[in-house]
Amino acid sequence: MKARRNEGSKKPRCGGAAAAAWLLVPLFVLVVLKTDSLPELTRLRETIVTQVSVETLREHELRSKVSSSALESEAIVQQQQKLLEVAKLKAVNGAQKTTDSVAGAPPSPASSDAIASDGVEGVKDLRQEKETLAMKGEVDGSLRSLDVVAAPTMTKLSCNFSSERMNVCAMEGDVRVHGKVASVYVVGPSDDSQRPANGTVTIRPYSRKWEETSTMQMVREVAIRWSAKDDTGPPQCTVTHDVPAVVFSTGGYAYNFFHTMTDIVIPLFNTAREYGGRVQLLVTDHDRTLIFKLRHFLAALSVFPVIDFDADDAVRCFPLVRVGIESHKELGIIPALSRKGYTMMDFQAFLRSAYSLKRAWAPPANRTSGQRPRLLMMQRRKSRALTNEADALVAAREIGFEVVVAGPDVVKNMAKFAEVVNSCDVMVGVHGAGLTNLVFLPRSATVVQIVPWGEMKWACWSAFRDPTPDMGLRYVEYEVTAEETTLKDKYPRDHAVFTDPLSIHNEGFTKMWSIFLEGQNVTIDINRFTGVMRQIYQFVSIS
Repeated sequence: MKARRNEGSKKPRCGGAAAAAWLLVPLFVLVVLKTDSLPELTRLRETIVTQVSVETLREHELRSKVSSSALESEAIVQQQQKLLEVAKLKAVNGAQKTTDSVAGAPPSPASSDAIASDGVEGVKDLRQEKETLAMKGEVDGSLRSLDVVAAPTMTKLSCNFSSERMNVCAMEGDVRVHGKVASVYVVGPSDDSQRPANGTVTIRPYSRKWEETSTMQMVREVAIRWSAKDDTGPPQCTVTHDVPAVVFSTGGYAYNFFHTMTDIVIPLFNTAREYGGRVQLLVTDHDRTLIFKLRHFLAALSVFPVIDFDADDAVRCFPLVRVGIESHKELGIIPALSRKGYTMMDFQAFLRSAYSLKRAWAPPANRTSGQRPRLLMMQRRKSRALTNEADALVAAREIGFEVVVAGPDVVKNMAKFAEVVNSCDVMVGVHGAGLTNLVFLPRSATVVQIVPWGEMKWACWSAFRDPTPDMGLRYVEYEVTAEETTLKDKYPRDHAVFTDPLSIHNEGFTKMWSIFLEGQNVTIDINRFTGVMRQIYQFVSIS
């Protein structure tokens, strides 16, 4: 009984202590409100929100680099980022109001609900305002001018002028692009070590810089100007994008399909593919016809419409801008030099996706089941044409090929012709731009290049022989003899054209071009041609 009484006697004393502790709570709150503890707590909350926002931004950057199939997930991350940023601003404002009213009652629990509610309403207001501007044509899908986004804290500028094929510069931070005046402004500290010696560097964003006095003179020069933050020089942003930008040219020799592919399309893939479609393309020397021709490729590379750089009077601000595109060699990519390690097989896979091509591989045709390998003959009309093409086609059919003929009119529709090429097992043609369509061939297909007379192997090898292994293609060469060229009808056999063709090369590119490329057609030896084609037939078919 005593034990029970003792235990019972302890309970009131414990209850009294608890009651006393609760009576001290108001005093503790008053002390907190009268000291710097509340601002410290507020700052702690701001720090936590900021860290969460930074982590979300980092996650967004990582997700923005994945393939276009992840765009829906990226949109969700962007929406979460908006909510966090708006909530952060509201939280800071709410904390300030609480500090200002320390003499009054502490904020009620409902105040946090009000902040969250205001954050949602703020996002709704932003969305409504953005939709209104979009209806007016002032906002496109790559813009973030109405989003709550932290200002860039670091400016970076790096340029590479060491390549023989192209110059490139990459800028990150506060970067402003004014296309109409061909200027890119990099805004950073005036004493920054990255600042160019004279404050400006210039680039012609086309991949053939060694042809300085010819090709490159057809390409508009873009100035990259370093501007201090307190300068009056850099123009104010009129449009803000939340994606990187790539500036390139469709000038130079872009009208020639070989140069379109080797100087623009492949380097552009190598430069912009890593952004998974979330990249804005800006084109100087804008060729409307070429842009239309490449529309399937460009639409697969970027979800945003191409901007005509020269005609664009907006001052567009980007978090990152690349001026110039990364080119490594004729019709190819060197993976060791590619920033993302891309290969030509990666490029071909991208083309198959962009043009909905069905075949990645060309399996041997089964002769027993009646299958015939498809042979594509590339026709030429103005120069290097086959004068006895009809006989060559008959020979190919007799060997067992299903023959498809592609004239200049057929290849104009790039998307449709890509499907034709992809359906074939063998492509045959005299050296020329038409053979560039080999990029659409399935792997293990065969390319037969007919090399014109005149010691032209160096050009033919560089353009079409050397690139084929990287694309998983077989290469076969048919070199024209002096008896097979129509030059024999123009020059005597003791002329340098036959006795010393390299001396013609030494007289200059124009002379060589006019004689050996533009000045001859080819009459192939049908018997020799048939022998070559029989060997190829054995490669591409089985019994």
